[in-house]
Amino acid sequence: MNSFRLLQAAALFPAVLCLCPFLEAQENPQQPKQTIHVSVDRVNVGVIVTNSRGHFVEGLRREDFRVFDNGIEQPLTGFAAIEEPAQVLFLIESGPAVLFLGKNHVLASDTLLNNLSPNDRVAIASYSKDPRLLLDFTPDKLTARLALQKLNFALGFAELNMSSSLASAIDWLTPFPGKKTVVVLSTGVDTSPPERWEMIEQRLKTSDVRILAVSLSGDFRKPLKGRKLSPQERQDRAFVKQGFAQADQSLHELSQATGGRVYLPKNAKEFDLAYSEIAQVIRHEYSIAFSPPSNDGQLHAIQVKVKRFWCRVDHRQAYLAPPPR
Repeated sequence: MNSFRLLQAAALFPAVLCLCPFLEAQENPQQPKQTIHVSVDRVNVGVIVTNSRGHFVEGLRREDFRVFDNGIEQPLTGFAAIEEPAQVLFLIESGPAVLFLGKNHVLASDTLLNNLSPNDRVAIASYSKDPRLLLDFTPDKLTARLALQKLNFALGFAELNMSSSLASAIDWLTPFPGKKTVVVLSTGVDTSPPERWEMIEQRLKTSDVRILAVSLSGDFRKPLKGRKLSPQERQDRAFVKQGFAQADQSLHELSQATGGRVYLPKNAKEFDLAYSEIAQVIRHEYSIAFSPPSNDGQLHAIQVKVKRFWCRVDHRQAYLAPPPR
């Protein structure tokens, strides 16, 4: 995962939210540190199927699904249509961009809270260099709403370690049972060490946590109106545009690895639509299962197909096969 020299455009990037670590939760001795090196005798895959309008497709049956392990079709050993309370972690960027142009979009996530079920549980965290848990899981949406409103947008650091913060969040969520989703509110800027990306990507691909990413950088892309830009300003705008194209790609890679989605809203209406769709997909899914065809201890690619050409299908991308016995 490449990071870009966004800090050089500091005049165009000022700061967001606050900060405090998941390390507090991870240091809890009752929540042991998790790794991806586990034995797998049954591979469970959560699948989201939506139509062209982003609505969850209900009524699908076992025979509508096909699953492939490294390109080879496998028989299904389990199937269920699941609608159960969701566990949603808001992970919000606390860097130099959101303070001036993204704050309202973060607060607009109240739309998502309004669309959640009373039994859905919400937690809130922020990140820059490291992630910090601000509100532990609670079904109390009023408490979550107040926590969002109290976010301190004046803090934040130059480092925006998005992918490594997500990896830490997934480690924290791993012991929790049931459906787990991280809703990332971010510009997509990532200064995580590039040498860690391969390890982070494998952790994301094999996790049962889904990432839904909402870009907060839409306002940066709007052309300036009312005056002619100087050559230097045009050069700066081109630099920012190129940087955010790379940031969008980072959000795509992170969300796709977990079978999630990325949203790139440009205005308030599109933010509302994104949050409304997220409220749907975090609660509904199909759960399918198959037995791993080999015990080779290797990373295996997963592909799920649905026998309806107009459906969009999202699911995690891989699993780690059990070691040889």
